[in-house]
Amino acid sequence: MSVKTKLEYSFNKLQKRLRRETGKAIFDFNMITDNDKIMVCLSGGKDSYTLLDVLLYFQRIAPINFDLIAVNLDQKQPGFPADVLPRYLTELNVNYTIIEEDTYSIVKEKIPEGKTTCSLCSRLRRGVLYRTASEIGATKIALGHHRDDILETLFLNMFYGGKIKSMPAKLVSDNKEHVVIRPLAYCSEQDIAKYSQHMAFPIIPCNLCGSQENLQRKNIKAMLNDWKHRFPGRIESMFKATQNIVPSHLLDQSLFDFTNLSKNNNYEGEGDIGFDEPDLTIKTPNQDTVRLNVVEVKAK
Repeated sequence: MSVKTKLEYSFNKLQKRLRRETGKAIFDFNMITDNDKIMVCLSGGKDSYTLLDVLLYFQRIAPINFDLIAVNLDQKQPGFPADVLPRYLTELNVNYTIIEEDTYSIVKEKIPEGKTTCSLCSRLRRGVLYRTASEIGATKIALGHHRDDILETLFLNMFYGGKIKSMPAKLVSDNKEHVVIRPLAYCSEQDIAKYSQHMAFPIIPCNLCGSQENLQRKNIKAMLNDWKHRFPGRIESMFKATQNIVPSHLLDQSLFDFTNLSKNNNYEGEGDIGFDEPDLTIKTPNQDTVRLNVVEVKAK
């Protein structure tokens, strides 16, 4: 097999995996229904380009009809290449809207030099996108967050917020007017990065915050990447855990009635298995069976 053939074979597997995982997320959470008008938030980054690409594929093959409209927010960052997205979307024959809103100046005015701008920038951007969704009559707002984003947010909330909380694959917006979906919820950032590079998407970097990336999220990402390389299968196992919540074996009294729990109230649960060895055999995204390091999880 030639090098070119190997590369093509590898890309085909990657593309099928991304489409399969996106399709599964859409099905599992009933993200798209007949006659939906989906506003695809296109930032110009690898994630949103991949999201649009995969949704265009499903639009062609799905047994239901739905419309896509790509929406980009031009935040008036200095040097923003305003011609890139219109040219790209026109070539694809994709319906799109470019919103011009100078949130850049607001962020620079409100946030002291050297401080992280992400939080305010995100809130301003979200407000503009919600307003736009109403104006264009969108029934769903599609965002490009992936599996790694979800896990990073989970640990950020645990470490710094004292909550077991992450990004849901589907939710109602803050203003209760929109349904937000994350079709890439099952996809890994590594796969998306490889796919984006192969597709040669015209990436537009975000220069608003420069090198002031959220330090806490950056540390969490580094921790997860370290675990991924040292403990194969751990990331997949942690993500699977977000879909297997057992409220009776946590401590949140609002989710489980511990007060009235007794041996006589027909409790059905897993019992006291806290000290049992867990099942450490999992499936990776490639469907390979991996057994985690048993020594690493046992009490020292």
